[in-house]
Amino acid sequence: MVTKIELAEMKFYAFHGVMPQERVVGNDFTVSLTLTVPVQKALITDDLNDTLNYAAVYEVVKREMEVSSNLIEHVAGRIVRALKAEFSQIKAIDLKLSKMNPPIEGEISSASIILCEKFEE
Repeated sequence: MVTKIELAEMKFYAFHGVMPQERVVGNDFTVSLTLTVPVQKALITDDLNDTLNYAAVYEVVKREMEVSSNLIEHVAGRIVRALKAEFSQIKAIDLKLSKMNPPIEGEISSASIILCEKFEE
């Protein structure tokens, strides 16, 4: 059985961007995660220790979002590495990081990076 845990559209105000004003003024961002995690034991035990603590995952994402970067690609890579380092039970991560209303000419609601990482077993 493959089990996926999803945390959808976590919202952050952060200071990522290549343009100097982006790193001063900031912008709205969303992060969505789909984590492949073995939780078969939790299906029976009803014990948080047998699954992934969503609040702890959120705190890792929040911590990485607070570190200013030029590129959302860099932020997304940091989030993936930090999650894998803190939660060894994660087998795969699909992450979508979106910058809302990016500062470009034209009408666009967001610019996103999507990373899909599978870890060796």
